[in-house]
Amino acid sequence: YASREFRKIIKSNSLITQSMSRKANCWDNAVAESFFKTLKIELIYGNQYKSIEQAKTSIFEYIEIWYNKKRLHSSLGYKTPYEVEQEFYQFKYVA
Repeated sequence: YASREFRKIIKSNSLITQSMSRKANCWDNAVAESFFKTLKIELIYGNQYKSIEQAKTSIFEYIEIWYNKKRLHSSLGYKTPYEVEQEFYQFKYVA
């Protein structure tokens, strides 16, 4: 992800922002690692899926209905990601 060609592609697309820190710094991945740990503990480990489609549907519902819209996050002041996003856009367009 640090190759010259890859960075050139990223720079040419204004909708993409590359997020990288120093070499061998694990903190960039901490948020994703935390999310996947939570997903596995709260959903995956307690289920046995009969098909890929069933797993996809279950994971989609977990993320879009539970995790983003109902599950309170201590790091967000005990709000849902959806609430925080709505507040952000409300503030952004009012200000």
